[in-house]
Amino acid sequence: MFAALAAASAAFAAPMLIPAPREMSVTGGRVALAAAAAPNVEVVASIPPEGYELSITTNAVTIRHSDDAGLFYAKATLAQLRADATDATIPCLEIKDAPAFRWRGLMLDESRRFFGKVAVKKLLDLMSRYKMNVFHWHLTDDQAWRLFIPEYPELVKKCGKSGSHEREVPPFYTEGDVREILAFAAARHITIVPEIDFPGHFRAVVRAYPKFACTKGARNAMCVGNPEAVRFAEKVLDRVCELFPSKVVHIGGDECKAGPWAKCPRCMSLVRRENLGGVKGILPWLTRHLAGHLAAKGRRLCGWEEIAVGFGKPDARGESNNDSSLPDELLPPRDVLVMGYHVKPGAKSANMGYDVIACPNWHCYFDYSQKLPEDPYLYFRPDIRWLPFEAAYRFDPYEGVKPEARRHITGVECCLWTSHVWSVPELEWKVWPRGLAFAEVAWSNPDPAKRDFKEFSARAAEHRRRLIRDHVNCAPLK
Repeated sequence: MFAALAAASAAFAAPMLIPAPREMSVTGGRVALAAAAAPNVEVVASIPPEGYELSITTNAVTIRHSDDAGLFYAKATLAQLRADATDATIPCLEIKDAPAFRWRGLMLDESRRFFGKVAVKKLLDLMSRYKMNVFHWHLTDDQAWRLFIPEYPELVKKCGKSGSHEREVPPFYTEGDVREILAFAAARHITIVPEIDFPGHFRAVVRAYPKFACTKGARNAMCVGNPEAVRFAEKVLDRVCELFPSKVVHIGGDECKAGPWAKCPRCMSLVRRENLGGVKGILPWLTRHLAGHLAAKGRRLCGWEEIAVGFGKPDARGESNNDSSLPDELLPPRDVLVMGYHVKPGAKSANMGYDVIACPNWHCYFDYSQKLPEDPYLYFRPDIRWLPFEAAYRFDPYEGVKPEARRHITGVECCLWTSHVWSVPELEWKVWPRGLAFAEVAWSNPDPAKRDFKEFSARAAEHRRRLIRDHVNCAPLK
């Protein structure tokens, strides 16, 4: 009797899927794994992009989709169901599924730490398992320049290492490397968005080409008043556009210190000539210029929140109060894409009419401490900055956004900065399991009030076991 009850209960138990489907009903009964290996496939034009329907009966498994991505994600769901199987069968169910956001991203900083092709491919594979579809590749910063540009070979010769710990030869990506990784990502329906930083985080460039800085001593920012430096940015972006098919190109635009510009005759001449209203108008001018340059190539500029709301002094916990006083005519065009890495500036950008990728640090920065009782790794400012597993799950992409502006939150992203990441096992420990929580928010349910952390934790615990089985160094949930 009890065995029969247990079997009946198992037949109707919800499977351990991450991210959870938007609609799912377990109908009872089970079907052999062999049926899942060869599903019927139907194209249905009315299904949303990347969406799918999955029907599993005792007789057949049927996938309905409208595009290749939807078919891919349906098969990813089937793969998770097969992983659940303990008796060579999977449950009968009906699923209607589609993502909450069209941009479900993960950013990896490879300027501060170089991990190489094998590590990147493994990360892309895991992203696709959990239906993430944008790999934001942070390739340049103060520490090192990781992308070979034929016109400027000194970038990787003089700036290809961020420390003596890097033993990869060479510790940068050739065009062939990039094409190999692009093909690997495309097969998993992941778009790679490159980030090449202008005009701040520019020290690596200045080490190779000092002439692009305002003065010999000002090594942190590009001399925007120098036409040759602007041409350098254009040529680099031209090469990036030739190499990367992404319609979005990230130019950084964050944390630019205006002091060198204020002391630079060429930059101040630009301010007067273009009527920029002071040094605060220099970054918007460059953003507009590069946005136009990219638009002529059919690309869309993306940048961190400063490109829309200017610079503000962060409080002790790192929350920014950026509040631009620039007139509208000096702001970048509304078709640039803004990456909001603090709650208030990200929300303000959306309220101003910019499309925003929400990645607020307190919910999406995986270099923050996980607050685990036992953790062998170092984190960035663990005394005041932390992101435990539950906080990642509580992420609200619409925090501070007016109802009429919610449509401008077009995506979400989690970020791993690597100043405190020294190895691939450490990278994995810091991404997982928080990446599971992020994937659930990005695909399934952006409304925190409609989530059940206890129920999700049970699924996450099972997926942690699977990740460890697959040789992923996944941290504990708590």
